[in-house]
Amino acid sequence: MKIPECRDDVCLTCSDSAVSVAVLRLLDDRFAIVRTASGGEDRVSVALVTAQVGDTILVHAGEAIAVVGAGGR
Repeated sequence: MKIPECRDDVCLTCSDSAVSVAVLRLLDDRFAIVRTASGGEDRVSVALVTAQVGDTILVHAGEAIAVVGAGGR
């Protein structure tokens, strides 16, 4: 799992910020590979949500906290 870097006065891990990412694939261990806004990939936990490939999820501190868009359902 990629460790986020703190920039300026805001840390995405420590703050109340969350980001939207797209689920690319689900892993067996309740994690998913997602596409970030910068076009990169990251591994996040989806233990708290019911996400499917193609969904857009809201992630805070490496944990999906909501499904905000269903991909093709």
